[in-house]
Amino acid sequence: MTSRLLMPVRSRGTAPAGVPEPAADPTPGSTRATAILDHGHPLVAALAARAARGGRTDRDRLRAAHRLIVAGVRPVYSVEDRRRASRTLRLGRGSCSQRMAVLEAVARSLGIPTRVRGLLVDGSFWYPRFPRLRPFVPAEVLLAWPEFRLDGGWVPIAGLFDHAGPSREGGFANTGAETLFEAVARTGVDWDAPAACDGTSGACDLSAHLRTDLGRFTSRDELFGRYGQTLCRPARTLAEPVLGRWSAGAA
Repeated sequence: MTSRLLMPVRSRGTAPAGVPEPAADPTPGSTRATAILDHGHPLVAALAARAARGGRTDRDRLRAAHRLIVAGVRPVYSVEDRRRASRTLRLGRGSCSQRMAVLEAVARSLGIPTRVRGLLVDGSFWYPRFPRLRPFVPAEVLLAWPEFRLDGGWVPIAGLFDHAGPSREGGFANTGAETLFEAVARTGVDWDAPAACDGTSGACDLSAHLRTDLGRFTSRDELFGRYGQTLCRPARTLAEPVLGRWSAGAA
């Protein structure tokens, strides 16, 4: 059983009222700075400048930025999804959500519009990471899945990388040191395919873990402003000092 006691009241339930149909959602995205995506900060601007030297195309630059973030920001289990991208860079550690925010901030600094898809993912997806803490894992986790405007279309973060065939290491298992942020560069990650992920195909299908698709939002600020974060404020206050320094994959 997963926990609902630690979740904000407004995010409980599997089908929030007023959710738009994803297929008809015209969300445009943006390049402007936000409270989370503070791309005018010198740390974000410096990272964007380094990424800009990583290739001729926007896709190449985003891949370069991803590599720089993987190399420079240690993966941890921080629960503060609204943390500024600049603070994540200054700390040198961040959760998947926080490091995705850094990538979005860099993209916007480079003039590449971004938006996010709001996903409510079953808490059991994180059981392999917290085998002894299952009763405290939230019933569902709110995930802001980034999308980037490239070549006239919207490309999800996993689509930035080429996955021509099955990964030799298999699909994403959500265990060990590799997190979703690293995995997208190695294997496909798909929240829409019809069958459960078994790690045998080039695209790792995670659709069986998806509870609710909340649609697209111009920014993660907008998503979290409407639905709140995964944990309520008291739970975040108590958990962050420990989880915010707990390295992914550490015993």
